Amino acid sequence: MHSINSNLLTLILLSQLLYFHVLLVPVSAKVFISIDCGSSSLEPYTDTRSIVWVGDNQYVRTGEARSVIANDIPDDWDSRVMSTLREFPTRSTNCYSIDVDDGKSEDSNKVERVLVRASFYYGNYDNKSVPPLFYLLFNGNEWDYVQTSMTGIVHKEVVYSLNQYGNTITVCLFRLGRGTPFISALEVRSLDSDIYSYVDSNYPLIFMQREAYGTNSIVRYPEDSCDRIWDPIGQLGNTSGLIKVRNTSPSIKIDINDDKVPEALFTTATMLKNISETLWIISDNNNYEYPRLPRHFNLYFSEVIELNSTQKRSFNITVYTYDDKDRFITFRDYGPVIPPYGQALQFRITNVTASKRYKIAVYATDDSNLPPLVNAFEVYTIGDELVQATNSKDGTILFFFS
Repeated sequence: MHSINSNLLTLILLSQLLYFHVLLVPVSAKVFISIDCGSSSLEPYTDTRSIVWVGDNQYVRTGEARSVIANDIPDDWDSRVMSTLREFPTRSTNCYSIDVDDGKSEDSNKVERVLVRASFYYGNYDNKSVPPLFYLLFNGNEWDYVQTSMTGIVHKEVVYSLNQYGNTITVCLFRLGRGTPFISALEVRSLDSDIYSYVDSNYPLIFMQREAYGTNSIVRYPEDSCDRIWDPIGQLGNTSGLIKVRNTSPSIKIDINDDKVPEALFTTATMLKNISETLWIISDNNNYEYPRLPRHFNLYFSEVIELNSTQKRSFNITVYTYDDKDRFITFRDYGPVIPPYGQALQFRITNVTASKRYKIAVYATDDSNLPPLVNAFEVYTIGDELVQATNSKDGTILFFFS
């Protein structure tokens, strides 16, 4: 989460007080909403992943629908959804609102978390060749900068608890004077109460990076019931010394995995060719400037072969970050890690204070005779404590910032 200055926050607050009124839209008990922003279709559209998309007219009152030629959409993204968008040429802040009253538990002590994802495909729809920069907020909380690009899709995710709020999820786009804000898709997924339950529910998880290291394509719904997007192998520092290997186990037990990551992540893995080498996981630097904030890392492992009595795969993990003077420093060492065969292992690294740049080294222990491997990886920023947004009976939302 990346702070914006107090003047911007004041402008956001004033803009909310002046005009923003919530649209109350009932949803099902298990929230799984996919909004095709800018779509004029009156009928729902079902994509190849069986995700049902609806237009956005019932969720937003402002903005203008636009179309874009989706020439360079990755195969794993739906070109029909990405071929429309909604831009917001007027007002400093424009918001989407979704009522989730039916999706909340009757047990007031049960933490109800949601995953909210906003996606942006510029595609030079305005013929200006200047991808805009703007800011996102959710339920009155700072979310992230959005630096769009000439090609490809940018998506942002946040996971947070609904317990502190009323019945409404809000997502707002705030103008920074660097082009016109727009949005291509908005998705809301409810999560089981035990997913990410080890993180204090008073704080949001701001998505930074999530990758599957053995796959050739994106893994998401229906393989991942939470519809998290796991990108294929990307930011590894020594890809020439790596090979992809298939898991020989006929089945992989994943119920020991608190966060219910999909089995598809463990059917293949990326492994070093040489045991003496180090497998480096490096940060995705395509994000806007990140200050030094608490990060949470999840690494996932599963042994790919049934080892005999003479074989051992064991490795350590070291996290490196950069200090305020951009110097490369060691944060902490972890391990040893011994991946289980036929099971999934989740390895958590919590409360790492890091900038947008970091490196994770995975390297064999002295007594290992097999090289390290990795199946998947994700990293989140721990955001500031959630602020309380009040939802009055007439539908006006007020945002309060500290």
